[in-house]
Amino acid sequence: MRRRAVITGIGIVSPSGMSTGEHWETITSGRRRIGPISQFDASGYPTTIAGEVAGFDVTGRVDGRLVVQTDRWTWMSFVAAEQALGDASLDLSTLDPYRVSVIMASSSGGNAFGQKELQRLWSRPDRTVGAYQSIAWFYAATVGQLSIRHQAKGPSNVLVSETAGGLDSLAHAARMIDRGVSVVLAGGLEAPLSPYALACQVRSGRLSERKDPESAYLPYDADASGYVPGEGGAVLVVEDLEHALARDAPVIYGEIAGWGVTHDGEHTVRGSGGSQRQYTRSMRLALDRAAAAPADVDLLIPDALGVPENDATEAGAITEVFGEGGVPVSTHKALTGRIYQGGAALDVATALLAIDRQAVPASAGTHTPAPGCDLAFVPETKQAVVDVAMVSAHGFDGYHSSVVLRRYQGRT
Repeated sequence: MRRRAVITGIGIVSPSGMSTGEHWETITSGRRRIGPISQFDASGYPTTIAGEVAGFDVTGRVDGRLVVQTDRWTWMSFVAAEQALGDASLDLSTLDPYRVSVIMASSSGGNAFGQKELQRLWSRPDRTVGAYQSIAWFYAATVGQLSIRHQAKGPSNVLVSETAGGLDSLAHAARMIDRGVSVVLAGGLEAPLSPYALACQVRSGRLSERKDPESAYLPYDADASGYVPGEGGAVLVVEDLEHALARDAPVIYGEIAGWGVTHDGEHTVRGSGGSQRQYTRSMRLALDRAAAAPADVDLLIPDALGVPENDATEAGAITEVFGEGGVPVSTHKALTGRIYQGGAALDVATALLAIDRQAVPASAGTHTPAPGCDLAFVPETKQAVVDVAMVSAHGFDGYHSSVVLRRYQGRT
């Protein structure tokens, strides 16, 4: 019999807030948290606004020696994991360390640390970098640091599949639970705001160049012009159901009921929105694994890239699976920026909070839907039955992932 994977803790570090309460308040009120980039002078770039985690400070929360060895991206993971474990009332030091895993997602690693070391390399006559460059910048650094910090010695991995990775981490966590692990720290975070990192993102041609936060990021809209980058994400405590029940976990937000992962099988060229067929397959695979029908889904949180051709592909896939207006759709990236793999993990947190609060949050950023993108966007936050939610991601270069979350009804 398959061991069931449930989520018992949520930790959030995001432009929308640094707690589940702050995040929920931001998305339900429709408050935009994007604005001019403050971490460096971005005035020379075509994109000058982003979603930043305001007031983020690890002073007193992370040992000073570790701060100088790691990047802002890893600091965020420390804080989010601390929140998630506290939310789950789980002390990992009391568990068998070989049954605790860390499975996270990241697109590019420690950008600010790498920026500092690159500037050192090219500005000094000795042409050297610091000793911690390789372990702070490396895309798996956060997984390594979290596993050391919490003495997690079970199978650990980092997923790199653009936005889809934030969902792939949950699918892999569920597989690890089924193979005998008791607890997995899953999710994803990103800190892609540094001069060279922004230059790389601008090169894609998908970023919005508008200066007004109100109009810069408009997914599915007739006036869409690209997306705004953001930082942060979420850490989720994924736990074996029987383990959670045995320790009387204070809350079970939901169960990872199904997942589907597909790929276009070809390089995505600029101007292509990717394969609607493969995106559709990922949704149907997730539903099949969850033994759910499209009509069972009470809320869908999509990728919502804000690039017209990608939005059209995603909207087409949603309509193909659910029918016209067949599922309530809500997206909040217009409020926070697109946080890449951290954004997908944050969407999962939003879906779990919707299940927990039995409410659907209002969708943000779409005023006049573009042709083919007239989905059933949730116009305002309202109480509603949310037993099943789907989160989908439509990553660059052909990655597609969907996850189905189901309310745990074993106890009230």
